[in-house]
Amino acid sequence: MRKVLNFVNDNKKIIIVVILIIVLVGTIYFINKATEKAPAFSDTAKSETEVKLTGILSSIEGVGATDVMINESTDGIKGVVIVCEGANNIMTRNNILNAVSTALNIDKNLIAIYSMNN
Repeated sequence: MRKVLNFVNDNKKIIIVVILIIVLVGTIYFINKATEKAPAFSDTAKSETEVKLTGILSSIEGVGATDVMINESTDGIKGVVIVCEGANNIMTRNNILNAVSTALNIDKNLIAIYSMNN
């Protein structure tokens, strides 16, 4: 027991540095695990409005597969992003713009429409 105490007394600085490194590595590990568990955008995180709007848009002729994200705050809708297969067609884009503007009662300048990557 005396040998252990002598070793600890002689190497206090080294032991403290090793303990700090272990705590730092552990902290970084748990922070990375926490960020991996929280996806930025997924189907499970979609609001009911996003799900309904996706269904409506994908049923419009020429739109095809659709993904919708609505940026909301306590004051209302700040913007809508739509990604769909038919976004390259100007008539389809216009139909999407009118449908979203009407469904959400927002200005058309809050709506962004992009073509889906095939």
